[in-house]
Amino acid sequence: MPTECDRMSSMDLNQTVSHSRDEETIEAKARWFQSLSIEERVDIFCSLTDLALEVNPDLMDKKDAQPIPGRVQVISRE
Repeated sequence: MPTECDRMSSMDLNQTVSHSRDEETIEAKARWFQSLSIEERVDIFCSLTDLALEVNPDLMDKKDAQPIPGRVQVISRE
């Protein structure tokens, strides 16, 4: 399995990093997420879960959570 150093050394040094919000499309974010390995995706999920529980420890006590209309946007390709 490649390490982070392996990944960094195989990157194209001519690539640039953009800090423009205009380039943060949902498609770009999806491409980035899809480029991650399963292990990296799980690490992100665990980090976000830990953050949510740190900010709101009562989340563990909630049962049968129901979605709130308009709070989450589901995007699908048909």
